[in-house]
Parts: sequence; structure tokens; C-alpha cells
Amino acid sequence: MFRSRGENLRSIYILLFLNIAFFLLQYQDPQRFAQIFAFDWRLVGAGQFWRLFTYQFIQAGHVGWLTIPPVVTLFLNLILLTLMGMAVEEEWGTFHFLNFYLISTLATAAVAAYVDTPLLGSFFINFTLLFVYATLYREQTFYLLILPIRVTILAWLAFAALLVGVFMGSRTNLAVLVGAAAGYAYYLSQRVQFVTAGGDVDDFGKNVDAKIAAATRNLTRVAAVKKALSSASESEIERLIAAAEREIVRGVNICPPIDYKPEHPDRYCVHCEGFAECTARHLRLNRPKRVEPHGEPVVET
Repeated sequence: MFRSRGENLRSIYILLFLNIAFFLLQYQDPQRFAQIFAFDWRLVGAGQFWRLFTYQFIQAGHVGWLTIPPVVTLFLNLILLTLMGMAVEEEWGTFHFLNFYLISTLATAAVAAYVDTPLLGSFFINFTLLFVYATLYREQTFYLLILPIRVTILAWLAFAALLVGVFMGSRTNLAVLVGAAAGYAYYLSQRVQFVTAGGDVDDFGKNVDAKIAAATRNLTRVAAVKKALSSASESEIERLIAAAEREIVRGVNICPPIDYKPEHPDRYCVHCEGFAECTARHLRLNRPKRVEPHGEPVVET
């Protein structure tokens, strides 16, 4: 798990939009587009600072000896950014995710400037983000057409491709490798280890079973909450509120009451660290009003 987990402001949607918008510009005149937005340290030094970031939004059509149409590259990048980026940002929060993105992007540009090589391509998605995602979700399996492949294998293949390029003298690969290492180092600096009941040290990537257990427990709690509210059982409602309050994770930004939807198919709420606090609030807001024997409702303070 991470040292601190901030609010998820969905910055991934902005990155998805920028990839699509820049591709539409690239499609009009690829050569002119590369001249304006590719990284070139001399032009950055002349004041064209946007090049420090915009090189990441160029859909390169060449991967070694393989030529891929830019529209296919865009399609793959959007899928990977959606699957991996949303998951990492949800676990880490927008502040840390953007720091992670900027550190990797700027470190890659800095090394490219040092070795005097231009940059154009979505290196962050294909390498840095892939490496961190594979560490967090080691058991995740992607399907390439009908062939299942674990994300860790994809990450090792990507890492191997970078190393081969470096040993063959590719300065671009060297810059990308250092940028990915810088981003990964930031991830490691924010990760904390915890000690299990048996005294073994584990990390977030090995804590999948605990997360599944927590989600299962939360689903059971949802059923109990519905039953308590429908039966208007004051004692059961109090018991559930007390149980939820004992499990509250301090410092988590919770959603407004209207967004509490634990039975939604995406199961977002039951996986959220703020579930306990939201559940206690939901019970208080929806519990039947107590009425005194003379008919006056009791106002809770």
C-alpha cells in the first residue's frame, strides 16, 4: 500500500482527451506535427517549453523493424491508459499519479537532452505505467486476440526491449529507460511494507487476498444494512453503525451521499477505503425517525 492515498480527480480523462486531440492534429500533417511537438532540447532552450510534455502524445508508427499505423497505436494506447492508468490513479490518488507522470516524462526529456537525441512517442504508457501496474496487479491477465498473457510477462518483455535497444546503442532507449526508472523509483518511495500476522513482510502487490476479503465483507455488510433499514430495527442499525465506525480509515476523502451505490455493477464502493465511513453515514441519514409515545419525532444531535 502507499504512504498516502489522495483523492482521485480522474486526471486520466484529461490524458485520454489529449491523446485523441493531438492525434487529430497529427493526422492532418504528420511531418509538420512532429516538427512542432517533438522533443528537441535546442528548441526547448529557445523557449518552446511545451515540447517537454507534448512528445508523449505523438503516436509513433515504428517499433523497431515493425511498422504500425498511428491509428492502431492510438487505439492500443487508449486501451492501456484506460485499463492501467485508471487503476493506478484510483489506488494512488491524482496528486501522486501526476507526480509520477511528470517525473517520468521530465526525466526522459532530461536524459534525451544530455545525450542529444529527439523524442517522440508515448513512452510513459508503454513502459513506466506498465511497470508500476504490473507490480501492483501481478496476477492480471490481458488477452492478445485470444492468447492470454500475464501483465508481468508484458512488463518483462518491454523491459527487455529497452535493454536490447540500449546495448545496441539507441540513445532514445537509454532516455526512456532512465525515465521509467525515475518514475518507478518514485513509486517505490511511496510504497510501504506491512507485517502480516505471522511476522512476514509483505507489500501491496501481495495483498490481493486481503482486498478480496475486504470487498466480500463489505458486500455482506451491504445486505445487512438493507435488511436493518427495511425492518427499521433500531438495535441492528446501531450495531452496524458501531461496526462501520471501527473500520473507518482516517484521511480518506469520501464521496457525497448521492454517490453511495454499493450495489452498482462496477463494485467501486465496496472496494473503496471509504466504504465504512460512507456506510455509517448512510445508516444515519436513512434510519427511521424515532417517535416518542406522545407522537413527537426525536431529533438526534
